[in-house]
Amino acid sequence: MPSEAQMKEAMQAYIDAFNAGDVAGVVALYADDATVEDPVGSDLHRGRQAIETFYGYAVGTGARLSLDSPIRASRSNFAAMAFTVSVTYEGQPSQFRVIDVMEFNEAGKFTSMRAFWGNSDIVQMQ
Repeated sequence: MPSEAQMKEAMQAYIDAFNAGDVAGVVALYADDATVEDPVGSDLHRGRQAIETFYGYAVGTGARLSLDSPIRASRSNFAAMAFTVSVTYEGQPSQFRVIDVMEFNEAGKFTSMRAFWGNSDIVQMQ
């Protein structure tokens, strides 16, 4: 099982790669058979190809991620982070308030990412 420090480092690497526009860097953090559910309740993106397509679109929107608090680890193989996505949404600058929960495998790769946010978590900026 990865250490708490390894999980936190992987999640920080996720933020950094996303903000750098590095889709390959984001996808490299995932196991081959991983899943992404963003937001929770939507269809799963399963496997590297689907995950790469998902992040290709997300990064392509010009979205930027900023942590709202320190990344949290667990005594198991999960870690979570609260962050804000700043992006133009429906033609207006907006912020999405999100909590991502990642599950890790023994190699320290994400096996699942679940993004918790709903319509009430989208704030249109003036």
